[in-house]
Amino acid sequence: MVESVACILICNSKILLGKRLPGGDVGGLWEFPGGKVEANETHQQAIIREFQEEFSVDVQVGTYIANSSFNHKGKDFKLFAYQIFFKEENPNWILNEHTQIDWFTIDEINKLNLVDSDKKILPQIEKFFLEQHNEK
Repeated sequence: MVESVACILICNSKILLGKRLPGGDVGGLWEFPGGKVEANETHQQAIIREFQEEFSVDVQVGTYIANSSFNHKGKDFKLFAYQIFFKEENPNWILNEHTQIDWFTIDEINKLNLVDSDKKILPQIEKFFLEQHNEK
């Protein structure tokens, strides 16, 4: 089974999503940043590496939020979502895997053309998000 990670970055009551570069199965779709966990790599190491590769931004890994399983092209995947935080206040974004990034409310995310695997974890992320914001 292939493991993947999804990075959930919350700021000002909105969540960061990236729109994938055109091409491939997920080209042009919105997604939570992240990717496959490499051999001998922890989820935390994968998150830090993926965010560096996709955006050239350093992050810290926070709370585990959700997971789901899915099948893609005959392979079984398990997706794990974690809340992440910026290491610096105003990072300099470089988009290596996306045409754009943007911040969305949960309601807005529900209306986007989201990658299928991320749709599966969205209810758990929504629950986490609402719990976080009801505590404040």
